[in-house]
Amino acid sequence: MLVDDQRLVREGIRGLLRLADDVVVLGEAADGHEALELIGRTRPDVVLLDLQMPGLDGIGVLGALAETEDPPPVLVLTTFDDDELVLRALGGGARGYLLKDVSLDQLVAAVRTVAGGGTVAQPAVTDRLLRAWQRRGEEPPALAAPPDLTTREVDVLRLVAAGYANREIATALHLAEGTVKNHVSSLLLKLDARDRTRAVLTALTLGLLE
Repeated sequence: MLVDDQRLVREGIRGLLRLADDVVVLGEAADGHEALELIGRTRPDVVLLDLQMPGLDGIGVLGALAETEDPPPVLVLTTFDDDELVLRALGGGARGYLLKDVSLDQLVAAVRTVAGGGTVAQPAVTDRLLRAWQRRGEEPPALAAPPDLTTREVDVLRLVAAGYANREIATALHLAEGTVKNHVSSLLLKLDARDRTRAVLTALTLGLLE
């Protein structure tokens, strides 16, 4: 499902997604209220969500979805003129973010990743997000000692940072998907992070992904 108040943007994204055989656009919404109604009716696998909309904005949509049972994963589409807004979206449960000038391959890959349970964080903007996070005065978790990550956990962390889903990580590292899930759970615990995106931001702050 596409949620954006600019009709031209929706038409452009829909046109791109039509070129992918395994992606179907179930509906489009021009504001948050319309989006919530359509999401409840069509149950999409992924929601591509703009943040800045009149009426109920993207943050409001995320807040409303968080109160529903089994909400669909949300991928934020942004022009990136407001770092703080994107951070609020990630804190509100978004699975990742894309710039609106992404290529078709990047867009389709991101949709597939989020549909498969993964997260998406474009490397080109992750550092900017990190700086915005630091400007807010937030610090890395006060760990008693630097996290002792195994070599395999670092391998998994790098692929998580690149936006890979668990199944893709398993294929890349020749591991069982259940093993990857265990590694991700261990990373979240060691990095004191509530989700994969926060784990990546914390790892960047601590210099674990240099």
